[in-house]
This record gives sequence, C-alpha cells and structure tokens, in this order.
Amino acid sequence: MHLTREEEKLLESENETVRRCMEILVAEGEANEAERLIEVKSAHISGVSYDNIGDAGLEWLESLEAELRVPATLNPAGMDLERWREMGIEEEFYCKQMRILRVFERLGVRMTLTCTPYYLLKPNFGDHLAWSESSAIVYANSLIGARTNRESGVSAIAAAIIGKIPYYGMHIKENRAPTIAVRIRGDLAAAGYEAGKMLRDEVPYFIFERSVAEEELKLLGAALAATGNTVMFHAEGVTPEWKDFNVPEERIEIEGKFEKGCEPDLVTVGCPHASPRELEIILNILGGRKVRREFWVFTAREVVMKNQNLVKKLEELGVKVFSDTCMVVSPATSKFDCVMVNSGKALHYLPKNRRVNVRFGDLRSCVEMAVS
Repeated sequence: MHLTREEEKLLESENETVRRCMEILVAEGEANEAERLIEVKSAHISGVSYDNIGDAGLEWLESLEAELRVPATLNPAGMDLERWREMGIEEEFYCKQMRILRVFERLGVRMTLTCTPYYLLKPNFGDHLAWSESSAIVYANSLIGARTNRESGVSAIAAAIIGKIPYYGMHIKENRAPTIAVRIRGDLAAAGYEAGKMLRDEVPYFIFERSVAEEELKLLGAALAATGNTVMFHAEGVTPEWKDFNVPEERIEIEGKFEKGCEPDLVTVGCPHASPRELEIILNILGGRKVRREFWVFTAREVVMKNQNLVKKLEELGVKVFSDTCMVVSPATSKFDCVMVNSGKALHYLPKNRRVNVRFGDLRSCVEMAVS
C-alpha cells in the first residue's frame, strides 16, 4: 500500500497512540489490498458498553493519548447515564462504564451514545466515513449514499485520530453494485432477518410491492447486518444509487413473517434508536391508553432533549424512554424472562448476549402487547 511522506512520518511518530493507530490502518489496508489511504469526513465508534469490552478494553482505551483529526460520534453505552439505577444497573458497572466514557470525552469524541448518528450529524452523499456500528453502516451506504466499510471500534478510533481510512470495499464505486435482486413481501424487519442469513455478503437490490417508510428501511438494514455481513442495499425507486447499476439477473423472493412466541414481561422498541417520528407513532397507537407491562423505548438523548413534550406524554402513559443505551448492549434486560422486540437485530442478539427468550412483532404489535 502506497503511503505519502506525511503518512510515513505518522508511523514513526513520537506519540505512541498516533503510531499505533497508523499501524492499525496500514495493517487493515494491506490485509484488504488497499492501494492507499483516503481522508474521511467522520468516524462513528462502537464497542462502548463495558458489558461488551470488559476490563481489557477499558485498559486499552485508557492508554490512548491523542487528538481527533475528524469529528467522531459514539455508539450506545451499557446504561442510561441518568436513570441507570432505575434500569437495575449495579454501581460497579456504572463506575467502569463512566471510566470508558471519560476516555472518549477526553479524546474529543462527541458523546452521542446512539446507534443512529445520522439523525444528529447527517453525512452527505459521497462522503467517505469510518463507521463501526453495523446498522448505521448499512443506513449510511444505502439511504444516504455515503461510503464506509464495516469498521471495528478499534479501526474507527484509529481513523478518527489519523483522519484517514484504507481505500477499498465500499469506498470504491464499482464494489457497490448489486449482486442479487430480492422481491420483499410482508414486514421489512422480519424479511431483513431472514435475508441476512440467506445473502451473507451479497449487495441486494430490493423490490417492494408497496411504499415503505424510512423507519422500515432502517429496521431492514439493521436486521440484514445482524444476521449476515451485508453493508449496503439498493431499493428500487427509493435509495440514491439504485439507478447507477444494472439490475442483477438472479432473483429470489422473501416474505417477512412473525410467529407467536413467549409471553413477554418486557416490551422494547429502539434497536436502532427510535426517531422522533417513531415516538409519535407509538404515542398515536397508545391513544391515551396506559401500558400494563414494562415498556422500554430507547432513543438518543439529543432526540429526547429536542422532543421533551412528546417524551413527557409517553412517560405519563407508563412508557419508559431511556437514552444512551439499548436492550442489546445493556445488562439490564438480562433480568427478564421474555423480551418482545420489533427489531431483527435485537431478535438476533438478545438470546446470545442477554440469554433471554425473544418474541418478534411489528411496532403496532409491540405497543398493543404493552397495553394488554
């Protein structure tokens, strides 16, 4: 991989963090046969929850001493920073989690604590990014037309500090071409859950039989990335690059269906984090009815701050609107027996990460279950 003179100097930097970050990017580039490094507009860093990275990850983070060259946002932590006790988080976990967040704050990372950074700092079409949250990667590539590979939390940190990323994969236009056409019926989150397992590394070209909302596409992409390795999709008449390539000849059909499952003692929405529109939809479905089961909705704190009246109305009906975390990365959901979700990503990860039973339904089904 070709390096400029300036980039070569970074490999010999007196700053150990800078030197190590450059070594990480060079190793990634060489492993993927990248010809060079390119500048990025932003980074999004995952691996934030103490439950995920543990003491070893915390120790590595606390060794970092550098300044960011590009703006960076942060994925959810393992708890709501203000309501962690209400979630049932232990104090030891709280202290370790705060140590992690203090590192990122010291580095200059924007403390978004959300898997939907595009709601807060939206990239432009064609921007090169270094994002490491799988659902956000699919969203950025597919719905915005920005360009990012599936970075790790470590490589995203390195990119934020160096300001560059290896040029390969989804950064190159021809690699973004669709490889299979898929006709989708039924619920998009459920279809994405099945499609990810079937398609693995494909770039699907989706054909819908009805108009679809942005929130549905968000859930579709999140499920795709969770059960497979998909980093982007095209949707006929919807996504910005759908006309740029030929439609693949190979075609399959997938129908998103739900099956009845366990009786939930917790209903959750917000994986990826809920948008203001989703909060409004939940309130409208409730129609003034109070919830009778534990109902947790996860969203970014900035979304809460900008929609305080909406959040207040939800809370008055018994909904708990948590920020900074989600049902997947927080140990708080482990104390429940059965969790109902409208997210294919949560359906995939909750049994593995939290060891709980999961029931899957669309947003309306989740709300109706919460009031039943």
